[in-house]
Amino acid sequence: MLALLLGSAGSGCLLLELTVSLVEKMQAQEILRSLRLPEFDDLSQFFRNLPATALVGIGAFAAVVAYWFASRPKAVKPPCDLRMQSEEVEGLDGARRSVIGDSPQLLTHYYDDARTMYEVFRRGFSISENGPCLGFRKPKQPYQWLSYKEVAERAEALGSGLLQQGCKPCTEQFIGVFAQNRPEWIISELACYTYSMVVVPLYDTLGPGAIRYIVNTADISTVICDKPDKARTLLDHVERRETPGLSSIILMDPFEKELTERGRRCGVRIQSMQEVEDCGRENRRAPVPPRPEDLSIVCFTSGTTGNPKGAMLTHGNVVADFSGFLKVTESQWSPTCEDVHISYLPLAHMFERMVQSVVYCHGGRIGFFQGDIRLLSDDMKALRPTIFPVVPRLLNRMYDKIFSQADTSLKRWVLEFAARRKKAEVRNGIIRNDSLWDKLFFNKIQASLGGCVRMIVTGAAPASPTVLGFLRAALGCQVYEGYGQTECTAGCTFTTPGDWTSGHVGAPLPCNLIKLKDAEELNYFASKGEGEICVKGPNVFKGYLKDEERTSEALDQEGWLHTGDIGKWLPNGTLKIIDRKKHIFKLAQGEYIAPEKIENIYIRSDPVAQVYVHGDSLQAFLVGIVVPDAEAMPGWAKKRGFDGTYEELCRNKELQKAIMEDMVRLGKESGLHSFEQVKAIHIHSDMFSVQNGLLTPTLKAKRPELRDYFKKQIEELYSSISI
Repeated sequence: MLALLLGSAGSGCLLLELTVSLVEKMQAQEILRSLRLPEFDDLSQFFRNLPATALVGIGAFAAVVAYWFASRPKAVKPPCDLRMQSEEVEGLDGARRSVIGDSPQLLTHYYDDARTMYEVFRRGFSISENGPCLGFRKPKQPYQWLSYKEVAERAEALGSGLLQQGCKPCTEQFIGVFAQNRPEWIISELACYTYSMVVVPLYDTLGPGAIRYIVNTADISTVICDKPDKARTLLDHVERRETPGLSSIILMDPFEKELTERGRRCGVRIQSMQEVEDCGRENRRAPVPPRPEDLSIVCFTSGTTGNPKGAMLTHGNVVADFSGFLKVTESQWSPTCEDVHISYLPLAHMFERMVQSVVYCHGGRIGFFQGDIRLLSDDMKALRPTIFPVVPRLLNRMYDKIFSQADTSLKRWVLEFAARRKKAEVRNGIIRNDSLWDKLFFNKIQASLGGCVRMIVTGAAPASPTVLGFLRAALGCQVYEGYGQTECTAGCTFTTPGDWTSGHVGAPLPCNLIKLKDAEELNYFASKGEGEICVKGPNVFKGYLKDEERTSEALDQEGWLHTGDIGKWLPNGTLKIIDRKKHIFKLAQGEYIAPEKIENIYIRSDPVAQVYVHGDSLQAFLVGIVVPDAEAMPGWAKKRGFDGTYEELCRNKELQKAIMEDMVRLGKESGLHSFEQVKAIHIHSDMFSVQNGLLTPTLKAKRPELRDYFKKQIEELYSSISI
């Protein structure tokens, strides 16, 4: 069929593209006029002189054109004028607000009966009519489901069991949850909300030192774990007398009697989740629902060096944030009980929790992945989700995989041709998955995601405009991009439906204001529409737990959250992220990187004199520029069998590899995570200096100048490595 449609790769496709363009751009009257020949002024005379075969052909063509005009897809109608998606608020130093909404007041909630996370779940329970809620699966088996009623009853039983064991039904009671995404995570969370307790997520990438710090800072006496290994990690701290307040560990998975005995020896009670639920059923307590202003979660983030910061978020914060999302998308997307969400992004982060809140609120279903990201595609085919939250790294992998399968120049040309046709539709506001191009090229891509996805939301790091543009076309569903951070619950800007352009992060959500503040040291000024992004509204957090100093750095006296990111207002009222105020950035998968901390570790390598660690929020890993020590490196190299002058050694690829291995070794010894280690380095023989403009007079690295100076080498390093 493809061969019949396209004919030869060149002329056939060109003919098809011209034909499609003709049909798209011409009105019916213009098409008929184009059929007239100069020598026939009278239309009837023209038709009488045509042979029968030509008349049949014209009739068929006219029928096709008429059918196309009658059945052509309709464009998405934007909820506002896309030329001005935000407006300035008078008297607030250039602060801007969303133009979407019925009131000048910032949005605090979307539904009157869902103002806390407890009420959000109860609303979903009611409108779903006790439909399926939480799903899980074993390898090569279909999903099994817990109903809303089962989840609510188990949560109430678990919460009652916690109270029976001494926990208090109040916002001073913090409960740790140390688990991968699974139904029991949500049951544990809901148990806390049912009795006004506060959830404190723990996760592996924080490292053992950070877990100890969180348990002590939040005064956590009870932690709910998924696996025995995590319980052992917690017991290690107790045995070393590092977490004296921890007295109870509740396990979701089965465990050996040996673990119970070990806990007893150090004064920690080890129980199964089932055991606590059974206790709660025998000692049922009436729910103690929270208020919107009550604390719901303390989300610790390792966004900077030092100990993690515990962002305190209320029920009202969370409800306001997802209400803003609902308000922006309400004209194009109405969540229902039929919606299905695939949960694989960490529940310890607010992005995933926000998406889930939207689904619960409308009685939808959450299906959890098996726990192995390599099996995610298989899980999606079994679950057939309608909502798919992603991080840019996953989008990049999808894009790379699609084009890797186009392994000849002809296949790639045809794929790009089909994408151009779909992109033309997207530019005109048409989002669909049933076009000719979908049937010929993109249906397999869509099927790999289950075939039912109608909304994709990407966040946590900037997305590549090239990747985003292609996938908007290929996946045939609405793809939104948002920007935010834990301190504003998750998002503070979001793409407006109908604006499918890339290179920006959308307009402010209706629940918050955004203003830009001068960053004089970086030459960004609000008067020019550039500066540090500041956020204010009911989705902004209350501060960091027991950390007044860092709270005052993030929140000013007027309640503005200072994000540390540099933004620029575009003419259409959307926001573009252009820089970072501090030398901290995210990789494509959303992990924060503090490059100076890494450089301070690598500089201890004997052959290294200077090092510049570079990361890009569109890339998933780090690279480095290394200047060897002209005195120490030759001797170090000789011990390893490398001879030559300093300049010759700097060009030796094997020596380069040996230097990087030594740096990575030091990184491991210092506790760097894999994503904090460089994956490739370039050896530069000349020192960074004040004279060549790469160091400040106080001998600090001038990072923007280093980035520009080594732009070519950095690009080569990224192109040489595939992760």
